[in-house]
Amino acid sequence: MRLKDKVAIVTGAAKGIGFATAKRFAQEGAKVMIADVNSDAVKAAMDLIPGSEAYVVNVTDRASIEAAVDQIMQRHGRIDILINNAGITQDARLVKMTEAQFDTVIDVNLKGVFNCTQLVVPHMLEAGKGAVVNASSVVGIYGNFGQTNYSATKFGVIGFTKTWARELGSKGIRVNAVCPGFIATEMVKAMPENILQDIERRSWLGRLGTPEEMANVYLFLASDEASYVNGLALEASGGISL
Repeated sequence: MRLKDKVAIVTGAAKGIGFATAKRFAQEGAKVMIADVNSDAVKAAMDLIPGSEAYVVNVTDRASIEAAVDQIMQRHGRIDILINNAGITQDARLVKMTEAQFDTVIDVNLKGVFNCTQLVVPHMLEAGKGAVVNASSVVGIYGNFGQTNYSATKFGVIGFTKTWARELGSKGIRVNAVCPGFIATEMVKAMPENILQDIERRSWLGRLGTPEEMANVYLFLASDEASYVNGLALEASGGISL
């Protein structure tokens, strides 16, 4: 098993790509810490993933992150993997986007990644090893109509990734990012049907991706199989950008 006995935190793990990743990691032997803002959903996810633990975490609230990290360290003595997956959308064209929409997405998708990483990494530094994988997006490479706020956060996450890879690589900590294309999650499937059909037409594979396919990408980057991979923003989009 590729993650045998490793302690992994997955944020936004109650559903979608986060849940699929937590489940896949558990199958590969990891001790999975399911972190999500929704208490009912995180407990339901824990019940579906044997051996996992549930933590109610709001990535914009440093106190809730600190409390979870402290509990994990007390129980397990280490954190080997951090998957910064939590994210939201509040889409609107530039001229109609409210300041509240902009600020909320920035706080969750960008500041939240900063918060979690800054609070977890000291424990990895003490151990002299670790893997951080951040959720970016193809939107963070190419931009997207109606997603000023979301695109900005996902561009920013790539910047985080490349900066932290430089700062932490020599300390034994690898930092990489995944840039999913359009994946069949609740968030994406809520888009208008004509938009989804257009996305499928633009994909060279002719379909949306699945959360399980993204989980396999996270698994590779978090595992020792990627021991010489650092600072990568890996596009996993079915070739939609070609």
